Amino acid sequence: MTGRSIALILAALALAGCEKAPDRQLQGWMEAETIFVSPDEQGRVENLKVRQGDKVSKGDLLFTLDDDLQRADVQVREATLASARQGYARAEELLKTAAGTQKTMDDAKAALQQAQANLDAAQTRLTRRRQLSPVTGSVEEVYYRPGETVQPGKPVIALLPPANLKVRFFSPERQLATIQIGDIVGISCDSCPTGLTAKVTFIARSAEYTPPVIYSLEERAKLVYLIEARPDDPSKLRVGQPVTVTREARP
Repeated sequence: MTGRSIALILAALALAGCEKAPDRQLQGWMEAETIFVSPDEQGRVENLKVRQGDKVSKGDLLFTLDDDLQRADVQVREATLASARQGYARAEELLKTAAGTQKTMDDAKAALQQAQANLDAAQTRLTRRRQLSPVTGSVEEVYYRPGETVQPGKPVIALLPPANLKVRFFSPERQLATIQIGDIVGISCDSCPTGLTAKVTFIARSAEYTPPVIYSLEERAKLVYLIEARPDDPSKLRVGQPVTVTREARP
């Protein structure tokens, strides 16, 4: 075999490799699973302790709501508890002297337990007017400002823990068998550092495109399946960022 023939063979192999490389690259984007922090009850935002883009740790104070009604309720429950304790003490003393009945004692005990439970609930409602961060992450959105009234269940702040950032991309049906849960894929984008990777954590069982009942080779080629992967270094990526996912080569 001549040197020219060997060169032609090597060139052909290199060309074949270049043609196969794009087949291992899929287009995707970064998506986030945000944590929405909302109050249990209606209230007016009094103090907002964070701004969009701030980093927070678990337990940091995010915002406070007006608590006049909750404080008043605690005072009422405390007075009721004090009265229930007096009633229990009287019933206990009467039972000891045989002037009372066991039923009176049981009723007084039940009233005391109920009063204590009501006070605990009122104190919990008061405590929750100070909303603490449930996770460590960044403040992605602030929906209400001081002075605005928020309804129960409506988010005031959206948080993004780093671990909740994920890559979403679609694989053609013909390549689906080459991707498995736990696979490591490469992540690249225009402004990303090199060497970023992610682990495949989800592969959809159903296709995003539904062809006619009678499948043809042409229609099957249009089937795509959603795949999600968690980046190993999410701090280097941003929500909504388009990325290129490179699958590992399989024999």
